This record gives sequence, structure tokens and C-alpha cells, in this order.
Amino acid sequence: MVVAGVQGNYDFRKYTPEFVLNETDKLIKRVQQESDAVGAVRLQDVTYENTIKALADIEYNLDTWRMPLVFPQHVSTDKSLRDASTEAAQKLEAFDVDLSMRKDIFDRVTAFQEKGDKKDLSPEAIRFVERIVKVGKRNGLHLPSPVQDQIKEIKKRMADLSITFQCNLNEENTILEFTDAELAGLPQDFIDSLEKTELGKRRVTLKYPHFFPIVRKCRVPETRLKIETSYHSRCIEENTPILEELIELRQKQADLLGYPTHASFITEMRMSKTAEEVSNFLTRLAAKLQPLWEQEKQLMLRLKKEECEELGIPFDNKINYWDARYLMALVEEKRYSVDQNELKQYFPLHVVTKGLLDIYQELLSLKFEEVASPDTWHDDVRMFSVSDAVSGEKLGYFFLDLFPREGKYGHAAIFKLQPGCLKPDGSRQLAVAAMVANFTKPTKDKPSLLDHKEVETYFHEFGHVMHDVCARTDFCMFSGTNVESDFLEAPSQMLENWVWETQPLLRMSGHYKDGSPLPDKLVSKLTESKLANAGIFNLRQIALATFDLNIHLTGKANTQQVFDQVFTEITGIPCVPNTNMAASFGHLAGGYDSRYYGYLWSEVYSMDMFQSRFMKEGIMNPEVGMEYRKYILQPGGSVDALDMLKNFLGREPEETAFLESKGIKVVK
Repeated sequence: MVVAGVQGNYDFRKYTPEFVLNETDKLIKRVQQESDAVGAVRLQDVTYENTIKALADIEYNLDTWRMPLVFPQHVSTDKSLRDASTEAAQKLEAFDVDLSMRKDIFDRVTAFQEKGDKKDLSPEAIRFVERIVKVGKRNGLHLPSPVQDQIKEIKKRMADLSITFQCNLNEENTILEFTDAELAGLPQDFIDSLEKTELGKRRVTLKYPHFFPIVRKCRVPETRLKIETSYHSRCIEENTPILEELIELRQKQADLLGYPTHASFITEMRMSKTAEEVSNFLTRLAAKLQPLWEQEKQLMLRLKKEECEELGIPFDNKINYWDARYLMALVEEKRYSVDQNELKQYFPLHVVTKGLLDIYQELLSLKFEEVASPDTWHDDVRMFSVSDAVSGEKLGYFFLDLFPREGKYGHAAIFKLQPGCLKPDGSRQLAVAAMVANFTKPTKDKPSLLDHKEVETYFHEFGHVMHDVCARTDFCMFSGTNVESDFLEAPSQMLENWVWETQPLLRMSGHYKDGSPLPDKLVSKLTESKLANAGIFNLRQIALATFDLNIHLTGKANTQQVFDQVFTEITGIPCVPNTNMAASFGHLAGGYDSRYYGYLWSEVYSMDMFQSRFMKEGIMNPEVGMEYRKYILQPGGSVDALDMLKNFLGREPEETAFLESKGIKVVK
């Protein structure tokens, strides 16, 4: 990639499997040599330069140069390159384990810390030293060598399993076939967009652009059951044993390190601090949401009964798993007059993108400029530079890769391609991030149209991009989104609120045929519908978080059985028989183990920030936006999340705004 300020070779079109694997070996060899040099420093000779800065430089080199090698597994159209990138990731993960278990390096950092000579160190440098020591102990480097060897083997095995789990999901390519009659209720243009078989049936994948419209709009229960069954059976044979082995390995590691459970091990480094605090949080919130869900359930059952009578099919007086998303959409349509199919006519992707970029620029005092003809991994991908709107200082770059492809990462996520931090020579490296999503592709007759939930996802994920690009840390360890994982989502969740406010909505919408604005009536109905299904939606999140917590409190689990039990107990909705959602629950193998609660935990803080500052002082107030940049985005992970919140809010954070945003009245 020939762009000033962007390190590394990001010209993915020139990548071959051989190149990726050769460069991986070179990177490992280089970092190995640099690490050996630190490990060879005599304990009595350790200094900031030869030990602490040297380690910071090693981390910079490893993080900066690895991403071009491991990223293609998620986005390349070439399966051989995806496979090579996956192999590179496995090699680097194994090397990470070796590096994390270097007792010689750990001993030199502790020797430096014990010298107590920190008067010339910045607060961030002190935090860096403390974090290395803490992480070293969490890797068992203070324990006898045989124990360290066991931990090392466990970590390597877990790394391999996690990569395989995600690779299986990326490569999943189930195709279902339905007649047009079996897709009744879906818009004709959607049905027409589906590939036809020789027998006249429609080919349907389990990717988002097919799955969600069908489960939300198809009036045929048998079709919804069939696609939900397939969706929650993805990789069930391959990934179920992987996840269950991971659970056992995580507990074994916790045992060796002296923690009662893996959940206790994880939460120690989070805002929550303990697994008990997480359990209490989830239980407390579930109890407050149950009355709301009972009200929603009665409405759903009434709507289901009316529909069954209209269709002439038996009414079973219960909400099946394959009914839930359909009935949620029906509630939006019937009670709030919100029809996502009508709404999406006003959200063509190019209009949403322009509005989103304009809003973020204005709110955060930034300037985006599209890079002409960049070298990227696919023709669909766009690239932008980011600068401070006032000073003109270049802050970084981002990519937008928004459409599904075979073999591509199947959800929406941000990939940190280059950390924003200081380089070894003291100059600043620009941050580079890629947003990867799976929105419907445009056709010759119609542009890509987003439903409102996809618009919300777009705003959320782009918030992560801004977190990466706007952070200004010295150390790679703290760059961008490297914050406590139960705060990670808060900055992005906070920015979701803009898609529910009238003025931002009007700026990011316009009918795809004539550009006409979103009608006032639709805007009003949409904003009113924010509370629609809040009970069941959040209870589902609690069920997922509780499942994640429970399997990491026991150390061994039949994941299908535990998931079915937890989900049914919390929501009252039995799971689809003979499926295992956990086998496709990528978070559990992708760094969110014992951490899924973080979505709800973070939302508590996101709503407090939004209600307390932006709603009171103006949602497009650039002064508040700049304070948000300064106190929340800019520090990255160099400051404790609680301190960042107190700096922005001017007080301790509270739960009130979060609870009220769900329709729960708070008595003060």
C-alpha cells in the first residue's frame, strides 16, 4: 500500500501463500532475536532503555507487522491465501505463548521495578511496567518451571483451538432451498434477488443478508424453523468439541494459577473485578426486565393468534424459538407502525455512509478524505484518511469492507491493522483500522438498502474505528480499543444513540428512488419504537452472558445442555431441538470468554454518558464531542476506564439512565 504514514506491506493483491508464510517466519525470527537480547541483560544492569523501552519496541514490531499476515484469513477471496493466513496466525499465536512465558524477561522487568527508580517515567510508562509484571504473574512466571511448562502447553493448545473454531465458521457455506410459496411474507424484490435452482427453488445461505430478512418477515413457520435449525447447527460437529475442550483447558489453567474458576481469572483484570459481581449484575437486571417481558409476551401471543387465524393454522399459545424474531418484527410493525421493509427504502448504503461520516466528522471535529485508488484486498473496499479538523494533524486511516463474500468473516467487526502509538525512533505511527461487515450488495436495479438495525450496527462498529484512530497513546499495549473488555463496547454503544434521534436520522437517510426525506411520521414511529421488545432483547443478552459465565464457573460443560437450560430459564423460550447455538458463538473462542456480559455492563456507562452530557448539552455539540474525544477515546487503555468515565461525567457513573432506556422506572 503506497500511502504516506502507513507502515507495512498492505498490498494484499500481491500476497501469495508463500509470501505470507515466509514473512511470518522472518517476523518471528526477528522478534525472537530482539527478545533474546533483553533476556541476556544482566539483572544488575537493567535500565529503562535496555529493558522497558526494548520490550515496548518489540511489542510495536510484532503488532505492526503481524496484521497484514493474519488479516487475509478474514477477507481474502483466495482460499489458499486464507489457509496460509490462518496458518500464519497459528504460528504467531504459538510464538505469542512462547514470548509470554519468557521468565528471563519477566525477571528483568521485576528487577527494574524493584529498583524503584521511576521518577523520570511517565504515568503511562509506569502503567506499562506494572502491566507486564501483572500479566507475567497471570502467566505463572513466578511459579516453578514444571507448572510454567504445563501452562505454556495449555496456552498453545487453546490458541490453536480458537483459530480453528473461527476458521470453521468463516468457511461455513450451507445452502438451503425454498419455493417462493415457502418464502411468503418476504418482499418480492428480495425473493427475486435469490439465485434460482434448475427446479425453480430459491437458494438461501445462512449469511446475515439472507438469514435476518427470512426470520423476521417470512410468514411460513416451517420455513423459519428450518432456517433457524440450520443456523444454530452451524459447525455443530466440528466446534462443539472444540469449545468444550477450551472450557476444560481454561479451568485447568486457572487451577494451576491458583484461581477458583476461569471466570474469576478473567474478571480480575476487568471493571467488574469478580465473577460474583458479574453474576449479581446479570441476576439483578434479569429480575427488573422480567415484568417488561411478561407484558411483551402477551402482545406477541395476541399477534400470533391473529395471524394463525388469518392463515388458517393451529395456534399453540406459545412463543417458539423460530417465532421470536418474527413476532418482534410484528410488534414493531403493528404496535409502532414500523415496517423495516418500508424503512430500508430510505436507507441506501451510500446515503447512510455519507451521513454517518458527516456526523462523526462534525461531532468529533475530524476531517475524512477518501484515498483515490488505494491498494486493497477487494474492489469493494474503500479507504479514508482521518485528520484533526482544527489543527490538520493526520491521525490515521480506515477501510470500509461492507459486503459479504464467500470465505469472508461472517459478522460485523473492526480489525486493528496498525496500532497508533510511538515508533522505536520516537515518532508517532498512525492508526489504521478496517471495518468489515456483511450488508446486502447493490444490484443493477437497486442500491444496497439497510434496515434500521443495520444502520445501528454501522454506527456502532464505526465507533470502534474512531476509538482506534483517535487514541493517542505512547505504548502499543494501550493503543485504541485496548481497554478493559467490559468497557470496550461503551464508546461505540454510546454512539448508537444517534440513529434514534431525529436530526441525525434525517442526515443519513433519503429514499433510494428520489432522495425524498424520511417522512416525519416514520421518524416519529421509529424513535417511539426504541423501547419495542426491550424486555426480550435484553433478556436474550443476559441469557448469553449467563451461559458464558456458567460454563466458565464449572470448568466442564455439555454446552448444548447448559445453553438450552439457561436460555429457557431466563427467557421462557425453549431452544430449537437438536441444535447448539454455542458451536457458532464465535465470541467464546474469540477473546470474549467470561466476558460476554461486557456488552450489557458497558451499556450502563454508554447510556450515562449519552444522557448526562449529550442529551443535556446537545447531541451535535462539538464541545462535548471534543471532551468525549479527550477523556474517552484519546486515552486508549492508558487510564482506568472508571477514571475516564469520572473525568467525562464529572462524577461517579450511575445505572439510572441505562434502566430508564429499557423502560424500567427508577424510583429515586
